[in-house]
Amino acid sequence: MNEKIKKILNKEIHVDYLDKLNGVVSYFSVFEKLIFFVFVGIFSLSAFWIAIKLNNNFLMEIPSRGGTLTEGVIGYPPFINPLLFGSEPGNDLTALVYSGLMRTDENGNLIPDLAKDYTISSDGLIYTFTLKDNIYFHDGTPVTTDDIEFTIKKAQDSTLKSTKRANWDGVTVEKINDKQIKFTLKSPYAPFTENTTLGILPKHIWGNITSDQFTFSQFNIEPIGSGPYKISKIKRTSSGLPEYYELTAFNNFALGEPYIKNIIIKFYSDEKNLIAAYERGEIESMNSVSPSNAKIFEKTGARIETSPLPRIFGLFLNQNQSPVLSYKEVRQALDMSVNREQIINEILQGYGVEDNSPIPRAVLESSTDKAKGTENNDQNIENAKTLLDKNGWKINSDGVRVKNISKKETKTLEFSISTSNSPELKTVAQILKTQYERIGAKVDVKIFEPGDLNQNVIRPRKYDALLFGEIIGRDLDLYAFWHSSQRNDPGLNIAQYVNPKIDKLLENGRLIYDKQKRLNQYKNFETEIKKDIPAIFLYSPDFIYIVPQKVKGFSIGGLAIPAERFNNVYNWYIETEKVWDIFVKNKTI
Repeated sequence: MNEKIKKILNKEIHVDYLDKLNGVVSYFSVFEKLIFFVFVGIFSLSAFWIAIKLNNNFLMEIPSRGGTLTEGVIGYPPFINPLLFGSEPGNDLTALVYSGLMRTDENGNLIPDLAKDYTISSDGLIYTFTLKDNIYFHDGTPVTTDDIEFTIKKAQDSTLKSTKRANWDGVTVEKINDKQIKFTLKSPYAPFTENTTLGILPKHIWGNITSDQFTFSQFNIEPIGSGPYKISKIKRTSSGLPEYYELTAFNNFALGEPYIKNIIIKFYSDEKNLIAAYERGEIESMNSVSPSNAKIFEKTGARIETSPLPRIFGLFLNQNQSPVLSYKEVRQALDMSVNREQIINEILQGYGVEDNSPIPRAVLESSTDKAKGTENNDQNIENAKTLLDKNGWKINSDGVRVKNISKKETKTLEFSISTSNSPELKTVAQILKTQYERIGAKVDVKIFEPGDLNQNVIRPRKYDALLFGEIIGRDLDLYAFWHSSQRNDPGLNIAQYVNPKIDKLLENGRLIYDKQKRLNQYKNFETEIKKDIPAIFLYSPDFIYIVPQKVKGFSIGGLAIPAERFNNVYNWYIETEKVWDIFVKNKTI
């Protein structure tokens, strides 16, 4: 091939593709060029759209760190300390700042927190916990078993009078090494692991503070823990009260750095000021809202999360104080005539459930029998009257029932209801009074301030019937509420109930580690209590929490106390990002 032909071929081979295309297009007419470029445009847009769709099919939205949540609460925190009794705001901050060996998750199940794992001896007496590696307090000091031992022994200190003392009474604490610690019980107690959710104090801070000085320490209001959030700023009013606490996510939290960067807790004196702050946009979330106000916010489209609290409100009957209540037909008639539906609808605005059992529905699913008095209250009133008539309780000239015990003794169906000075309980007491007067009972409602009620009424057991709420807790240990040994203060058997069969069931329940078997034991307990009617069980309220739509990963689950809404706060998130799903498992955020 001669050189001239080679040059021509090489030139043609290196001609740019676009030049060739332009050359072809140049032969098109104006109309043909228009049609060509329209099709090119459509093809390009289609290809771009397909590429985006394909990309989105492989993308997954995942939590990203950042954002701020501002919450309002009612009251002020006198202590932010897991060993000391505080207000609900104090408990809220304690839940955010401190962590324990174990933690409850959003479903109410126990999971390891500071602990890596634990073992239980075959006799149920020895619990051995092993700590995780690389766990720290907010000031960077490592958490060791010295801190665990110190906290538990301080809880046991009678001088301190910790609210957690009963949980650790009789438990021997023994440090094995920096990573392992052993707890020895005097007798088996199946719910013991619940006690290990207690927040751990740093010994290097509290170790030199005596029990007498404990409540006065600055670290009660500027705490250092190992929980998901650490305190970064405190703002006070001119009078010295805290206006808000700003908390920042702790990057060394044992369960992983929380996603939400900052949580701000603001304090308000009452519900009126709390709601005003919410309406101004000053806060985004709040609890401690009355059912009536929650119903208003519900109608505006606010996000309202609820969870039945494991507490039971009822009328506890003190037969020792009021002999008329010792008659079973009287207790049956009182139980029969209660309109629980009215209480739920009028007072709780639907934020609660009817209960006629000592075990809240939130704890034991079997306690879901339809409460008496709901389907047809008028008929139940008539049935109650008939029951009293059959047992010799006749209406006198004043419209009150009396019963002739003997020629010289007559009993009058008369008693008082004592309760706390709270709007909810006062109204419930009035509803009960009205219902009971319909069957011929004379009822006097007595209202007390909370402190007075506790010290001068409940502790000395000076009441006929006590309208009160019992916080059962998720461990379902009802021993303190119903065992005969707990009739007197500081026991919580406020009905002063005595039943050897119940005692045995409660004692055995503490020894059963299998959850389902323990529940079955308490079903038997429930059946026995319903036979005797030592109390008129009424309802279990809902925990009401208003949360902004922007908060995701939120699950309220089962709560024992309102502060437990923060149990899984480290999983909440506001910010998100998108990555290909094939990289999600290996993504480090």
